[in-house]
Amino acid sequence: MYEDFKLRVFTEPQQGATYDDLLRVATTAESAGYDAFFRSDHYLKMGPVSGEPGPTDAWLTLAGLARETTRLRLGTLMSAATFRLPGPLAISAAQADQMSGGRIEFGLGTGWYADEHTAYGIPFPSLRERFDRYAEQLEIVTGLWGTPSGETFDYDGTYYRLADSPALPKPVQRPRPPVLIGGAGKKRTPALAARFADEFNLPFVDMATAADQFERVEQACTAIGRDPAELVRSAALVVCVGKDEAQIARRAEVIGRDVDELRANGLTGTPAEVVDTIGTWRQRTGITRAYLQLLDVSDLDQLELIASEVTPQLD
Repeated sequence: MYEDFKLRVFTEPQQGATYDDLLRVATTAESAGYDAFFRSDHYLKMGPVSGEPGPTDAWLTLAGLARETTRLRLGTLMSAATFRLPGPLAISAAQADQMSGGRIEFGLGTGWYADEHTAYGIPFPSLRERFDRYAEQLEIVTGLWGTPSGETFDYDGTYYRLADSPALPKPVQRPRPPVLIGGAGKKRTPALAARFADEFNLPFVDMATAADQFERVEQACTAIGRDPAELVRSAALVVCVGKDEAQIARRAEVIGRDVDELRANGLTGTPAEVVDTIGTWRQRTGITRAYLQLLDVSDLDQLELIASEVTPQLD
C-alpha cells in the first residue's frame, strides 16, 4: 500500500538512558525488521524528568552500536554543530561508518538548546552566527569526505580554516554517508538542504506545516537546478501504539502525555489507526520515512507490536 515506506526508531537518551538501554532498543529494532536506529544529540534532559543516570554521547553510542548490530542503519537526528569542530566530527562519523560497514547517516543541525550549552560549558552564539557556522560545517564535512584519496582539502571560512588536510579517514559509503538536514526555518534551512541534504526531516510538526516546508525545500532545489525528487522526505513523530484503549492510555501515562494530544500530534492509537495516519501523512506531505520517537526506552513490547501489526500493512 505504501511502497518503500520505512519506519525508523528514534530515541531521546538525554531523558534518562544508559548505553545498555539503547543497545536493547537497537537490537530489538534490528530483529523486528526496522530500517534504522537514530538518537538525539543532547547533553541535558528536558522537562520534568531527572535525566539520570546522565547523558550519553551520540557518536560514542553509534560507534558502539556499529559493532553490535549488523543490518540496522544508524544516525543522529540531529547532531549539534555547536558541540564539535567540523574536522574532528568528520573523522568521528567516517570512523563510525567504517566500524558499521557503511551504515551511518549523518544528521546535522545548528544546535538550539541554550541550557545544555550553559550546563556543560559549550559556547552558544547568536542564531545568525550558529547558522553561519552550521553552513561552514556542512561545507567542511562534505568537502573532507568528497576529496579524492591522495589529494588535500583546504577551506578558508569566517569561522573555520583548514590547510593541507589529508581529508582522512574516508567513510565506507561513497561519495559520503547520507546527510540529513531538518527544521522549520523558511529561508536558510531550505537553501542549505538544497545544497547539501540527501534527506529533509521535519520533527514534531503538523501535516500542513510539513507540506509547506517541503514545498520551500522543493523550490530551493529548483532554484539551483537540482531535482527535488533526489531528496527523501521524512518526519519524526511521537509514537504511542496499543492493542486497545487501555494499553494506549497506560503507555501515554508512562510518558506523561495526554492521549488526545498524542492522537492529534503523533502516531497514536491502535495499529489500524496508525496505519491510516501514516497513509494521510504520505498523501499530504510525500514522506517516505517516519521516525518513531520512543520516549519510554524500556517499552520494547511496543516496538514489537508496531513491527508485527503496523509494518506488514505498509508493504
